[in-house]
Amino acid sequence: MSVKEDDPLAGLDEIDWASLRHAYGPAEDVPVLLRLLVSESASERDDAMHALYGNIFHQGSRYEATAHTVPFLAALAADPRVQDRAEIVHLLSAIAIGYDESYLPNGVDIAGWRASIERMRTADPAEELRRMDRWVAEAADEGERRVREMRRATYDHDRSLRHAEAELGAYDAVRAAVPALCDLLDDPDPEIQAAVAYTLGWFPEEATGILPALGRLLEPDVVPGVTANAIVSAGLLTGQALVPRIRTFLAAENALLRCASAIALARLGVTDPDVLDLLEAAAAQPPEDSAPGIQHLEGDVRGYVTITLAAIEEQAHPRLLGAMLEGLALSSGPAAFPTAEAVLRRVFGQPRSAPLPPYADLTEPQQRVVRTLAEMGDDTWRWANFMLMLNAWGLPSEHAKCRAYAGLA
Repeated sequence: MSVKEDDPLAGLDEIDWASLRHAYGPAEDVPVLLRLLVSESASERDDAMHALYGNIFHQGSRYEATAHTVPFLAALAADPRVQDRAEIVHLLSAIAIGYDESYLPNGVDIAGWRASIERMRTADPAEELRRMDRWVAEAADEGERRVREMRRATYDHDRSLRHAEAELGAYDAVRAAVPALCDLLDDPDPEIQAAVAYTLGWFPEEATGILPALGRLLEPDVVPGVTANAIVSAGLLTGQALVPRIRTFLAAENALLRCASAIALARLGVTDPDVLDLLEAAAAQPPEDSAPGIQHLEGDVRGYVTITLAAIEEQAHPRLLGAMLEGLALSSGPAAFPTAEAVLRRVFGQPRSAPLPPYADLTEPQQRVVRTLAEMGDDTWRWANFMLMLNAWGLPSEHAKCRAYAGLA
C-alpha cells in the first residue's frame, strides 16, 4: 500500500534521523522501516517490525530516537488503510514500558519513576561512585562481590541518566498519544480493540479520560477478549468506580471474563471468597486460549493469576500459597519465571546472596517452595535465568544440588 492523501508519515523526512541514535548507532534506517510498515508485502512488514524491535527497542531498552518514532506509529495505528495495526499498537506499548512483567500486578508507579530520574539529575556523580563502592564492600560473599565490582567498573552516571531519560521520554511520547488510542477502542477489529485496551492500562496520569473509555467495553455484546483486557487495565488504573460493573463478570458464562474480573478486583483490594475461589481455580486451570485473550504477561494467564495471589495479604488468606505452588508446579520454561519469583518473594522476602540455612531450619512454607522448585523439570532448569533467580535467594542453582538440599533423590 502506498499512502498519499492524509499520509500518516507526513513529516517523516523533516526529522534529522542521522543525528539521533538507537541501539546500533545513527537512526538513519528508521524512516525506511516505518515506510515498510505500510508495504503490500506481509514479509516486508514483518521484517520491518522485527527490525524496529531490534533497534529502537533493543531487549527492552529505548533510545534517543525511540520517542521520535511514536507520533508516526500512532498515526499508522489510527489509519484504517494500514495493515497489522494491532501489532503497531503493541509496539507502542513496548516503547512505553518495556516488558510489562516489571509492572505487574500493581501497574506503573509513574510518580516513583519520575522521582527516581529527578534524583539522578540532581545527584553528585562522585557521591554515586562512593555509594557503589560501599555497595561492593557490603557483598555477602566472593561471588556477589565480583558481580558488584563488574557493575561498579562499568558504571557511568551521565550515560545512565541519558538512558533513563530516553526511556521516560519514550513513555511520555506514547502518553501524548493516549487520546488517539482511546478513539481506537471503537475500531471494528477486536484485535485492535484488545491491544489498545491492554496498552491504556499503563498510563495512570491519564486515568480520568481512559477509565470512561474502557467502561464502554464492559458490556455483554462486546467480544469477551476485548472486555477482559479492558477489565484488567481498569484494575491497573485503580478504577474503583468500575468495581460494581467489574464484579458482575465474576458470574459471567465466559471463563476468561471471570478470570479477568477476579484479577482486577484483587488489584482493587476486593478479595472476598468469590474472587479468591476464581483465582485459585485459574492458577490450577487457566481459561483456555482464545483470540483475543488477556494480553498482559504475554498471555500467560496462570502466571498473572499467581503473581496476583502473591500480592494478597497472606495473614488474611493463609490458603493462597497452596494455589500459587500448584500454579508453579504446572508451569514450565520461561512461563514459570514470574511465578517462581513471586513465590520466592512471598516466603523469603527480598533477594539475598548469602546461602540459606539447612533445609530443616526453613519454615514449613519455605520448605514447600524449595521442594516445588527442586521438583520442576529440565525444561525449566535448563534456563540460566531460572538458575540466576534461585542464586539471588541463596538457593542451589544446580538442579541436582537443589534436589539434594531439599532431601529429594
